[in-house]
Amino acid sequence: WLNLRALQSWSPATALYPDFDDNLRLAMRKETELFMESIVRADRSVLDLLDGNDTFVNERLARHYGLPGVYGSNFRRVELAPEFDMRRGLLGKASFETVTSQPQRTSPVGRGKTILQVFLGVSPPDPPPNVPALKDEAAAVHGGAKPTMRQQMEAHRKVEPCASCHKIMDPIGFSMENFDAIGQWRLSDDGSPIDSSGVLVDGTRMNGVKDLRAALLRYSPQFTRVVTEKLLIYALGRGTEYYDMPLVRTIVRDAAGNNYRFSDLVLGVVRSPQFQMNRKPAANR
Repeated sequence: WLNLRALQSWSPATALYPDFDDNLRLAMRKETELFMESIVRADRSVLDLLDGNDTFVNERLARHYGLPGVYGSNFRRVELAPEFDMRRGLLGKASFETVTSQPQRTSPVGRGKTILQVFLGVSPPDPPPNVPALKDEAAAVHGGAKPTMRQQMEAHRKVEPCASCHKIMDPIGFSMENFDAIGQWRLSDDGSPIDSSGVLVDGTRMNGVKDLRAALLRYSPQFTRVVTEKLLIYALGRGTEYYDMPLVRTIVRDAAGNNYRFSDLVLGVVRSPQFQMNRKPAANR
């Protein structure tokens, strides 16, 4: 669901991110796995995946985040102080920010598209053929400052015929621009201040990851539907079909009264006819 497997082979540009190593790679994945496990074992609301005010770090990852007072290789649960509000939920995890970037830079489009797919179950249309790629070397011109990622994207959109799709994805991705390509927090991009503001297609104005989290929480039923679909896929050993959607909507509706506790979603799945009457092909028995 979160594509953590991609971390295994992920290699950010060494010249740009010399601090990235295998210990950090493993710590990123472990943090996300422990966070997910805490939701399951403590029977928390699945909305904590969006806004949970805790995480799991060891010294290596804490140093990457700037979290003080964490020593040793063992992971421990930490409550996030207000100055680390950006680390809340899955959006604040370096694993997610890294696998949605390019090796040499962030990717507002990739992050925006992934957030739509992973958290809301919405897939924007594929780009038309022969769209020119974003140039990696956006060098300074006539002694000026190197363009920020937002400036490069705005120039990129002028020469391609899919501005309407970018209006959907880009504001979401730009709200995550304070995270660099390996998930470190930053306030500038090559010396230029980062502009993380934007407007969603529903008219919501955002400025940074905190506003993005709040926007996603307003779509809690849709996010919970995605989680329920993933649980159903895992339980049935097959993809969901159109005739499964009434069940998914029913599970989400019934779980709303209990703030979408994880156990409510699981019980909704295992009590369903789809699960109780599920039969494997004879060849797989």
